Amino acid sequence: MRKNSLFISNSNFLTDTEGFERGCKLEGLHPLLIVTYKNITISVDKISVPHGERVTVRCRELGKYKLIGDSLLHCRNASWNGKLPSCAPTTAISNYTGETEDVPPTIVFGLPTGSAAVEPSGALAVFPGSILHLECLFARKLGNPEWTWTSTFRQYLTGWAIAARERDWKYRLSIYYAKAQDSGVYTCSTPRGLSNSIRVHVVDVQCPVLTPPEPPLLGKIEGARMGHGAVFECPIGYRLEGATGITCQYNGKWSADIPRCETIKCPPLDTVDDTWLQLLEYNNTFDGKAVFACMWGHKLLGSQTIECKGDGSWSGDMPNCAEITCPGPSVPKSGRIIEQTHRHHNSGRRQYRNRVHKVGALVRYACLPGHQLLGEASIICTENGTWSHMSPVCKVRCPYPGDPPHGRIAPLKFWYKPGDNIQVTCSPGYVTPLEPVRRPTCRENGIWSAPPPPCRSYKDV
Repeated sequence: MRKNSLFISNSNFLTDTEGFERGCKLEGLHPLLIVTYKNITISVDKISVPHGERVTVRCRELGKYKLIGDSLLHCRNASWNGKLPSCAPTTAISNYTGETEDVPPTIVFGLPTGSAAVEPSGALAVFPGSILHLECLFARKLGNPEWTWTSTFRQYLTGWAIAARERDWKYRLSIYYAKAQDSGVYTCSTPRGLSNSIRVHVVDVQCPVLTPPEPPLLGKIEGARMGHGAVFECPIGYRLEGATGITCQYNGKWSADIPRCETIKCPPLDTVDDTWLQLLEYNNTFDGKAVFACMWGHKLLGSQTIECKGDGSWSGDMPNCAEITCPGPSVPKSGRIIEQTHRHHNSGRRQYRNRVHKVGALVRYACLPGHQLLGEASIICTENGTWSHMSPVCKVRCPYPGDPPHGRIAPLKFWYKPGDNIQVTCSPGYVTPLEPVRRPTCRENGIWSAPPPPCRSYKDV
């Protein structure tokens, strides 16, 4: 079994403004030891105190470890005036190996009614009127342990527990309705002479009465007697600042202040860096949300809505806005974009595709002579980043040639496809030439094969 190593060394400590005095240092403290100094209980591996000061030491779990040494140490001229303490494991910690090892018995306590608290010295402070059961944990097959006590107030009932699951390893001593005269040391000794003790201190200690907490803090207060406790919580949307539970201690003080409920808030959101980003809705308390939108001509990158979570963080990052642009419009074959009239149409096609087209940008098309524009002559860049219409196409067509004087052409159309023919019908008193004339035909280059034949007066024929 590993032994705790403790040693003392000399050190100087500043105790007043006039000079130094020699103090004491306690090092190598085992984690199971708890030190109380000036009413402050701490768990450390070393402690230094000035000359004349006292420290109280106990084992962490009352009854499960036996304190070897003195619980009260007094520093006098760089030396402790007590035996340095250590903690020895008992039967519960050693898996009840009492047959082969010299292990003292474990002592645990129970309070069917009443309350208790552990003092810095390791004594069990019990409130008057409590019922206290001290349980000596020992394997019954190894024999009967024995309870002894220093109090002369009365005799106490001892014996094996009755419950089936406890009767083979719990040897009990009961103190009913404890009184101050029951204070003393209670020792359980095994047949081999190994013992463990608990000091019982029956004392009427009460803490200041706690008033019921005001909303939003919720609490359940057991009472104000020593050993009584109070537990607290906050409703949804609030964070508890402080201890969730406090206990009335041996010294009549609560173990901590009453906590408080703080509204859960998420960090404020700043949209200054993105001048295009707008906050449509904003609530940075728990379950609140922030709703974003971008100004006209911009699109949102990220979540439109983020929520404030219970841990005080947003459910996502703040989005940002990006300018909406449309891809470069295609330039139809045999056509052009009007804004590029000063360029050659092939060069203009390349240049125009490299331009940035923002929302609302207007593009107008025109076809080369001898071509008809099919589709929309103007298209607009919309807010979804697409053009309002597909780019038009330019088809080879012959234009309406016009009616000859005193005649009409048929069929009458604005545009004629390649291969279309026209004929002329003259007004009364007028005729076309008598010699055979081919009908004008629209050719593949968009030019008529001949002009419409003229209408002549009968008088001139």
